Parts: sequence; C-alpha cells; structure tokens
Amino acid sequence: MSAEAELSAVLERDNAPPTRPPLPWRRIAARTVDTALPWLLPLALVALWFTGAEQGWISPQVLPPPQFVWETLRDLALNGDLWLHVSTSFTRVGVGFAIGTSLGLLLGSAMGLSRSIEAYVLPSFNALVQIPVLAWLPFVLLIVGIGEPLKYILIAKAAMVPVALNTLQGFRQTPSALREVGQVYGYSRRQQVLEIVLPHAVPTLFTGVRLGFTKAWLSLVVVELVASSEGLGYLIVYGRQLFQLDLVMAAVIVVGAIGYAIDRLLDRLEAVANRHRPGGAR
Repeated sequence: MSAEAELSAVLERDNAPPTRPPLPWRRIAARTVDTALPWLLPLALVALWFTGAEQGWISPQVLPPPQFVWETLRDLALNGDLWLHVSTSFTRVGVGFAIGTSLGLLLGSAMGLSRSIEAYVLPSFNALVQIPVLAWLPFVLLIVGIGEPLKYILIAKAAMVPVALNTLQGFRQTPSALREVGQVYGYSRRQQVLEIVLPHAVPTLFTGVRLGFTKAWLSLVVVELVASSEGLGYLIVYGRQLFQLDLVMAAVIVVGAIGYAIDRLLDRLEAVANRHRPGGAR
C-alpha cells in the first residue's frame, strides 16, 4: 500500500463517526433471546405431545395425555409418595457421590503429583473404567447383598471415574513456566501445589465433579430399576409393571428436572470458583 493510500485510510478512520453502544432495549432483547432459545425444542416437543394426544395419533395406553401425567404427578406430591421416593434417591446419590468424589480426588491427585503412581495405576484404572455399572452389579451383589451398600458402591464407582481422570488432567495442565517461577522463588512442594497447581486445576476439577454427578445420578436410576423397593427408579419400574405409563412419565420428568437443577447449581458454583481463583474473570 502506498503512503497516500495509508494516509487516506487513517484520515477516513479518524473522521468516521464513533460507534454507539447498543441501546438498552436491544441488550434486553438479545438477553431474552439467549435465555429463551434453549427452551424452544422442549416446548416444541410438549406442543407436539399435546397435539398428538388431542388428535389421537397415539393410543393413550402407549402415550398418556399430558393432563393425565400432570394429575398423576400432583397426586404423588399431595399424598407424600413423591417426596418419600425423592428423599430416598437423594440420600443414596448423596452418599455415593460424596464417597466417589472423595476417592476420585484422592486418586487423581496422587496420579497427578506422582509419575510413578500414574504409571502403576492408570493402565489398570483405564481398563476398569470400560466396565459399565450394570456389569459390576452381580459381583457386588454377591459380596454385600441387595441392601443400601450395593447402591452406594455402584454410585460411588460411577462418580469416581470422571472425577479422578479430570483431577489428573487438571494437575497436569499447569504451565511448566509457572512451576519454574515457583522454584525460583523457593516454593516448597506444598506451596507449589496449593498456590500454583491447584488454582489452575479448578475449572477442570469442577468439570469432573459435574460429570461425576451426572454419572452418579444415571447410575442411581439404573440401580433402583434393578434392585430397590423405594426411589425414583423403583417408581418407574412399578409403573411399568402395572402398565401405568402416566406414572412412568411422571417419574421420568422428576428425574430429569432434579438432574438438570443440580447440574445448573454446580455450573453456578464453578463460575463463582473461577471468579475467585488467580487470573479468573472478576
């Protein structure tokens, strides 16, 4: 580009009118669109469900109308059965998730801080990861029986896997330049872990915790489908055995709603932790 062209471009840029910030109503409209967009598909499916039930496209015995499902859900809430099953499932997933997360953090931290432990443990751990929860059910059933420890062990195993792997990844992703700076300043091993490694591993750790809860919640439903007399999974099996599909769908809706709500809560906690870590967005 010639000097005259460059000068002309600079003058044109300087004389250009200043860009105005978006108007408040535009910001509000953009925020409303971003909030409503994820709900379009669920609302479309519900509308299709309503239409199909009204037009008789599918037999009510196969797909009950939405009002039947709502009435069943309301009756379960009013007579207390829903809260009994929800509290039972919450207790199981809470205990199993806490155990699995604690073990995953310990195992992932040990592998992340020691190459020797990683070399000995990680290959066998990766092999065991490939075995699904249902495949462990007969083996654990023979050892602990059909009681609550069976649920706790299987839920803990499901939660431990993503937590351990993400903890290992989080500890390994710390830039080597930061480790070298810590060594220059004479940081001890403990100071390097607490002040350098751990703050940079926070996002990955929270990702592991969220995945761990998802796996724990799915495993809870699977375990309750197979071996339980209480809980949301049992409610699904009970409705299927009686061919009360309105009961099945009501329980499925509750399972999905609770799982989604807790995932959003963990997402908010992750955002708060990222804001308060060194270098996080404030």
